[in-house]
Amino acid sequence: MTLFKRRNGLCVATFREDEVRVLRKVAEEVVGLLTEGFDHEDPVVGRLFPDVYPDLPRESAEFRRFTEGDLKTSKIDQAGAILAGLPEDGEGEVRLDPEAAEAWLRALNDARLALGIRLEITDDTDLERELDHAIAEDPSSARVFQLSVYSYLGYLQDSLLAAHTA
Repeated sequence: MTLFKRRNGLCVATFREDEVRVLRKVAEEVVGLLTEGFDHEDPVVGRLFPDVYPDLPRESAEFRRFTEGDLKTSKIDQAGAILAGLPEDGEGEVRLDPEAAEAWLRALNDARLALGIRLEITDDTDLERELDHAIAEDPSSARVFQLSVYSYLGYLQDSLLAAHTA
């Protein structure tokens, strides 16, 4: 698995082709969710854009009216930072300056939140046990792949955060 390291003030990692493909797909899905499929009733949208005042719906709607556009644009730009930073030929080195590293961290977090909602992962979920159970049921299932991607994104996020703050 890819691990970010700090080198000359940059966060650097070499990605394999399959990793690039997964990250590209995840970032594209986040962009798609925020552009084409944006639905306030979608639990993923609710998680990415939580109510600031959950007990005050009118105030929360007013706050959303003034902030949602900028927040959505920011999230799209952050996912775009992943797309822009990935090697174009399928594998290779990624070099992130501090600003790009922060954008990647926020985008990885958004992707994990979105995928976690779709997979119904909670704070109480034992991810390793959940993955073992899914593998035992059907090792080629979409759920196994999605849980693996969720786990990989967490690993990558932790690795990037450690390199970024080193």
